[in-house]
Amino acid sequence: MLNLLAPVRKRTTPQTLATTLRHLGALGLFFLAILDSSPLPTFGGPDILTAVLSASHRNPWYEYAFTATAGSVIGAYLTFRVAHKAGSTYLESKFKKGKLAKFLKLFKKWGTGTLVASTAIPLPSPTSMFFAAAGASDYPLGKFLAVVTISRAVRYSAIAFVADHYGRHFVRAIRHPMQYRGWVALFVALTIALIAGGILINRRLQASSA
Repeated sequence: MLNLLAPVRKRTTPQTLATTLRHLGALGLFFLAILDSSPLPTFGGPDILTAVLSASHRNPWYEYAFTATAGSVIGAYLTFRVAHKAGSTYLESKFKKGKLAKFLKLFKKWGTGTLVASTAIPLPSPTSMFFAAAGASDYPLGKFLAVVTISRAVRYSAIAFVADHYGRHFVRAIRHPMQYRGWVALFVALTIALIAGGILINRRLQASSA
């Protein structure tokens, strides 16, 4: 997916999937976000494409943030529903064996906290596994959609806003993170804060329902 960051050149060779998605703009972002929430990994594709499109200023940044959020929520809903109907059998067939018990145990322990952390933090993580675990664990659908929507909206809005205002600098930071150690440190701090917030929210929800 890093091919999305390559500069646009005169095409003398057939288009790749990355250049096609970039050419499609918001429509390509929408379908990529759906795919990203399925068991098929895109390795941060929606994050990168959201940044590239927002930095291009072809459309307002919030349109890309909304499109990425909508596609991601739809994909998450589909994964949730399939896992809810198929149960653990679905997880065993779609994900590596041995990870099933670990993810289910983790989700049952932290619940909302794992959803917040995995959907709000732009790190390569098996987010679809948590979506499937939520479905297989009979997690309330309404709460699931609310958590995913809010977390994804915050994530993609932040990426789109920063990319729109800082353009090439933001794209360069994605490609060469170690050249921007200060921003990386800030990102790590925000990541820790989001995880802690998710855990705190989950504990309060459990306490209120007890």
